[in-house]
Amino acid sequence: MADLSAFPITRRWPARNSDIIQLYSLQTPNGVKVSVALEELGLAYEPHYISFDANEQKSPEFESLNPNGRIPAIIDPNGPDGKPIGLFESGAILLYLAEKTGRLIPENAAGRYECIQWVFFQMAGIGPMFGQFGHFYKSAADKVANNSYPVERYRDESKRLLGVLEGRLKGRQWIMGDLYTVADITTFTWVRGADIFYGGREVLDYASFPAVSDWLERCIARPASERGLNIPVKPE
Repeated sequence: MADLSAFPITRRWPARNSDIIQLYSLQTPNGVKVSVALEELGLAYEPHYISFDANEQKSPEFESLNPNGRIPAIIDPNGPDGKPIGLFESGAILLYLAEKTGRLIPENAAGRYECIQWVFFQMAGIGPMFGQFGHFYKSAADKVANNSYPVERYRDESKRLLGVLEGRLKGRQWIMGDLYTVADITTFTWVRGADIFYGGREVLDYASFPAVSDWLERCIARPASERGLNIPVKPE
């Protein structure tokens, strides 16, 4: 068995099988990116549920792996040169897994960088803007009841980003054409999340983005997505 004792997080969330990837996550738009990717790749992993209700992402053990106190994070006991590696930030984890396996990313250099730019498009645009929209539209609606500006600002920017994605997906099955990649995984989980978590489908007018809507259905329908979107399971 691999020795993960150098990672303090394993003291609070012990590994049952230290020879496989340890995933510390939750069923949020960012969290399910990694579980979906792991399911697509068929990699063995052990999920650990990080409770936001208990503020576990801010615990010393969790922050020993991710000092930013955000999920998801992983430990791969079989990292570069066969040594364990801990990683945080969903985009970085997806790219690591893609490069580790040589899958979910184009093989040629030009295609690889084209894919990476769309991963960054989600990380820098769709994720933050959809998140702010959801915060003001749902989570903090009572705090901005007399000020429509925050919701309108992030609604309009989210719709603009959906328009960019719509243009990319017209005539394409996936963001990279015929190849399903980490760019799809990192993006569809947030487009789905704005609907599932924030109830934003109507406000963001998904019906005006038919290519995005069709693509989202294809992403969700993949067997790996059906499994990964429900991981990790909340302990009883």
